Amino acid sequence: MAEAAVARETLFALRETIARLEGRPIPALAASAHEALADKPVREVMGIAKSLPTESTLEQSLLPIGVDELDAALQGGLPLDALTEIRSLGLRDAGAASGFALALAARLHARASDKTAARSPVLWIGDTVATMEAGLPYAVGIGDFGLEPQALLQASPRKLDDALWVAEAALGSAAFAVVILEVRGNPARFGLTESRRLALRAKAAGRPLFLLRQGGEEEASSALFRFSVEPAPAQARPLPDGSVLGGSIGHPAFRLTLEKSRNPAPLSITLEWNAHDRRFAPVSDVQYPAFPGEHAAHSGADLPASADRPDRAQALGSILAFDRQA
Repeated sequence: MAEAAVARETLFALRETIARLEGRPIPALAASAHEALADKPVREVMGIAKSLPTESTLEQSLLPIGVDELDAALQGGLPLDALTEIRSLGLRDAGAASGFALALAARLHARASDKTAARSPVLWIGDTVATMEAGLPYAVGIGDFGLEPQALLQASPRKLDDALWVAEAALGSAAFAVVILEVRGNPARFGLTESRRLALRAKAAGRPLFLLRQGGEEEASSALFRFSVEPAPAQARPLPDGSVLGGSIGHPAFRLTLEKSRNPAPLSITLEWNAHDRRFAPVSDVQYPAFPGEHAAHSGADLPASADRPDRAQALGSILAFDRQA
């Protein structure tokens, strides 16, 4: 009896692995497995009863963004037991990437229903090299972004190897709602093998891990999804009557590109984050938003192209050699 139950569990694990390789959604696989084993909704292995995964339990392991187009590309939302990578194109965009990661953490905290999950803090592990450029989390700014400052714990290991060890230990303890690991660029000591180990630890612990890569390039990793985050111009602050306040700055906005997913083509979308309601909303792609009553300083047609210019740069003048200072 126990051998048959173990064989069914092994078969289900193999089906899940094949579905991931083929890019099929896991909820559909769970539904088919549930129909195949409808006569035995509960399996007993070594005297321990384990209920089959259902579609409702799988939905609880996802964090929906709240935007239909993006959630459809994510097949329901971000997995809460896997590695998700968030990268910025340059170190100058570190604020946008960090803000998006904090927004996801705040949304996860707001989604927690029971008191135990609500009290689970967020762990921010900042590599020393990354924090030298991007800075440290600021409590006042974190509060304004929708996450309680007392719910954020920060670790600043001196070496990248120590940061990876802290991330693994934090995931294994299952004491944190989410672990955010911040690294700079593409360090040689953090490659596919290290990301695979972190992804397996997150899967085993059932906790999400956000890899925040500041100023890094695309590289192979075990992350199920990878976002490229760029800053976007904020819209004007909305008023209760539906109008906007001219000359004001509204909610922070992000330009997201879903670079890695099960979809063959990348998805780009601009979202703004409402810290009060802890939700994202799509905004129109405008590079320079015009406020009410504002107009360009020089309206009309663009200036014509210059003409009758020399075809090459002028020769350099006299070069003066100064004596070296002792």
